[in-house]
Amino acid sequence: MKPSQMNERDFVEQYGSVYEHSPWIATAAHGLRLTPEHDDPVALAGMMAAIVDGASKTQKLELLRAHPDLVGKLAQRGELTDESVEEQAGAGLDQCTPEEFVAFQDLNTRYTEKFGFPFIIAVRGYTRPEILEIFKARVDHDPEQEFAAALAQVDRIAALRIGQILAN
Repeated sequence: MKPSQMNERDFVEQYGSVYEHSPWIATAAHGLRLTPEHDDPVALAGMMAAIVDGASKTQKLELLRAHPDLVGKLAQRGELTDESVEEQAGAGLDQCTPEEFVAFQDLNTRYTEKFGFPFIIAVRGYTRPEILEIFKARVDHDPEQEFAAALAQVDRIAALRIGQILAN
């Protein structure tokens, strides 16, 4: 069913997970009166990104903190969302060498201690070595720059997920 034809419950059930553990974004999107224009993945993703953009700094920080570490404890315990499992496996993050695993753990610790939220990247289309290089570069960002970069990645993840839902 097209987003513009869904009731709130069905829309939130279908699109509530495109932003990790943050169904409030889908609820807000539905409340803005979806039109047939929003049946297009780019338009729907843009609408939802605008909701995030208009959120308070506290809500944005909570959204960032809702994401798992890459190759982190949740992955080791099998506690990632289905979407995160698929995305991380697609980038080969479930097949790290011991050296890569140690590097990810070190970077996760450094990054979270510095910024107060996990490193976020839309991994689709990247390889493990590319992700590690990006991670190494972004851990040196200043906090304001990295907050913006993380939010942009969250929006990209959501847009990819929306596209995947609407393609099925």
